[in-house]
Amino acid sequence: MAIETITLGVVAERRPSDNRWVDHSWAPVALLPGLPAAAPGTLLGEEQGRQRYYLGSGEIGLFPSDTANLRENLETGQPRVWIALRPTDSPPGLKLIGIAADPAEGESFSEVPGDLVETLPMPPALVDRVAAFVAANHVERPFFKRRRDRADPESLAQRRRRSTEDDES
Repeated sequence: MAIETITLGVVAERRPSDNRWVDHSWAPVALLPGLPAAAPGTLLGEEQGRQRYYLGSGEIGLFPSDTANLRENLETGQPRVWIALRPTDSPPGLKLIGIAADPAEGESFSEVPGDLVETLPMPPALVDRVAAFVAANHVERPFFKRRRDRADPESLAQRRRRSTEDDES
């Protein structure tokens, strides 16, 4: 269970495409703090054929077990937030699937074919909250390399002998 959750709204832009097989493309362009009053799918503005839509809000969960990943994200100098979007038939044509500040969770978003996964810079207020969470909850955990069981050459030889005998019958 998350010790802390942070709600962010996501704004994405629909852009015309020069590609003859695709008439438009999408990209997340902004993160909004809190829970905006607008309904998901609300058109926020249009300029030069580009439309900006509020796609909804999601929660970033902060877990003590993820502090090492969160710390690494902060230490990059340009912390990022991962956003997963999925095409849909209902207007505006895209919906928010999830957001994450943990790079491992963000990477897991890319496992679903067809989803659009992008990053945006982490807003300064979010950087401060994540840094405070990491400072309060991080515990260094030693890395233990697991040892594999040694293979028994005799059992491998017996297995080989049995498969050869089966082939001959």
